[in-house]
Amino acid sequence: MQSTVAAGEARKGHPPGLYLLFATEMWERMSYYGMRGLLVLFLTDKVRGGFGWSTAEALSLYGTYTGLVYLTPILGGYIADRYIGQRKAVVLGGALMVIGHLLLALPGISIFYAGLGFLIIGNGFFKPNISTMVGGLYPAGDGRRDGAFTIFYMGINLGAVLGNFICGTLGERVGWHWGFGSAGVGMTLGLVIFMALAHKFLGNVGLAPAPRPTEAQKTTPDGKQHAFSRQEWDRIIVIFIIALFVVAFWTGFEQAGGLMNLYTDQKVDRSMFGWEVPTTWFQNFNSVFIVTLAPIFAAVWSSLAAKGKDLSIPVKMSLGLIFLAVGFAFMLGASKESATDGKAAAWWVIMAYLFHTMGELCLSPVGLSMVSKVAPQRVVSAMMGVWFLANAVANKLSGVLGGYSEKMGEFSVFLTIVIGAGLSGVILLFLAPMLKRMMHGTDEVTPAPTPAHQEGTVHPAT
Repeated sequence: MQSTVAAGEARKGHPPGLYLLFATEMWERMSYYGMRGLLVLFLTDKVRGGFGWSTAEALSLYGTYTGLVYLTPILGGYIADRYIGQRKAVVLGGALMVIGHLLLALPGISIFYAGLGFLIIGNGFFKPNISTMVGGLYPAGDGRRDGAFTIFYMGINLGAVLGNFICGTLGERVGWHWGFGSAGVGMTLGLVIFMALAHKFLGNVGLAPAPRPTEAQKTTPDGKQHAFSRQEWDRIIVIFIIALFVVAFWTGFEQAGGLMNLYTDQKVDRSMFGWEVPTTWFQNFNSVFIVTLAPIFAAVWSSLAAKGKDLSIPVKMSLGLIFLAVGFAFMLGASKESATDGKAAAWWVIMAYLFHTMGELCLSPVGLSMVSKVAPQRVVSAMMGVWFLANAVANKLSGVLGGYSEKMGEFSVFLTIVIGAGLSGVILLFLAPMLKRMMHGTDEVTPAPTPAHQEGTVHPAT
């Protein structure tokens, strides 16, 4: 159902509901990234009340947790679409996550596991549905939608910065459970803001479940199910092929909260101006670089499209993998330096995050846009599920691969990622012309009259 709020808004501005969703998402991401930045540090800590686990054990749990966080949105989105609507799903998910964060603020391993469970289930309800409501604020074909997702995406990154600063600092400098508890406070703020203002600013957006297709829409006049055409099968196959490369990318990229986090904590000289920078603050470089570089990448894609020289989706994503490999090449330099001198200079890690961010901007927003455009309309949700599934698999593999650092050493793990990501990027570049043909023109870009271009600005809510 189209929102009455959206219908009555002036075309030049954005409806106030966007800023409500921005604030809600910002506080939820503050809680998520704040908790994620502390997780492996807490699990491996042996001095300040952590569990004292090995690196392999901590990173295995980290991979399982972040993998399930990307898996449950498939079910949460389905339940919202089919039964309860997006708005109730967001409230339910937010409430479950408040409980989860507050449980992590309490001592005890059983309570800790229960807290993770609440967070995983809550995220499944919250994450896919608040993003969908952003689109629901605008009628079909509304040119403001791209800008709306850009604003919403800035909320994600602002929340990440707040989480690493607030939760990370409290967790590292005051106590782990203070950090986890502050994440719960952030999630509570987001939930309260949403519940207090949703009725006023969102109109009918997200209230009702998605309309179901009629039997006439699902079948041919003689009662048979509509079959996929050859072109539709080609487009589905393209999504599955690209999903394999997405797994390769995120397996490396998600080392940020796992192995790279532990490495920064233990083997990087974090002293600046006579003060030791908290480990969790280093993860803010990704968000800072995103905010700085996203407009530049958007302008580049838009300029190329306007000249008729737009790079194909597979080519852009192959560049993402190659940038990731370059980033981990800097981590090779860091690991060599720390092996020789005991500590590596911080600039190695900062440069790694810079190239990882460039890779993310080439692959992540472009990939989500690809799924929405290339997938046959009747299976778009299912293909989005494939995208989330690829992320889930990658997060688990990320934890498993990072855990091998205890036996192989960080240098060997980083080298494995350099070779794997670089080789994957080259293979995808080689396959790009074939994949482009198999998309059958569904990926073609019509330049918008505004500077912001869809592929460069719309980002998946991660």
